[in-house]
Amino acid sequence: MTTSHRPDTVYVVDDDAAVRDALALLLQAHGHPVRAFASGEAFLAALEAQSSGCVILDVRMDGLSGLDVFDRLCQRGSELSVLFLSGHGDIPMAVQAVKQGAFDFLEKPCREEELLHKLDQALAQIAQRRQVRQGTAALQARLARLSPREREVMQQVLAGKLNKQIADELQITVRTVEVHRANVFTKMEVRSAVELAQLLAGLG
Repeated sequence: MTTSHRPDTVYVVDDDAAVRDALALLLQAHGHPVRAFASGEAFLAALEAQSSGCVILDVRMDGLSGLDVFDRLCQRGSELSVLFLSGHGDIPMAVQAVKQGAFDFLEKPCREEELLHKLDQALAQIAQRRQVRQGTAALQARLARLSPREREVMQQVLAGKLNKQIADELQITVRTVEVHRANVFTKMEVRSAVELAQLLAGLG
């Protein structure tokens, strides 16, 4: 069963009211929930710890610059995707920020189509990361259902051992190994040792 997720918020942070309002209207017209802020300080003060979405962030602002805001987000361990809006003279700084983890940058003035395309890419990346996290959490939940002995048997199965070899290694009967092996497959929701190995490969 799939779970629905409300659309990610797009945060617009720009001290130019005309630019800020125009961006907010454009994004809302394309179905994006928007929160707009006139300064980096106001944005950071309003931001919740588990906020998800994308930030369209002006580089040059009074008070905290966009780069300052980006640094603060990094310090907080925020998973917000950052899309910089930069004037021509700010491009080297924006490029450096991208190297440090920002999603991308656009040069002012930018075309609406380009902005919307970049935003779609950023939000798609966020959705992909969320899916990976959810998959990892689900896998961890399956592992948590295993008993200590079932974990031992699972490790032996993953090592390619036959039931008799596992029985000798753990000093239990072959029948007991068969029961534990079946329980492992049931709880991990797989049908074979190959599927089990493939499933766990994502956890490293």
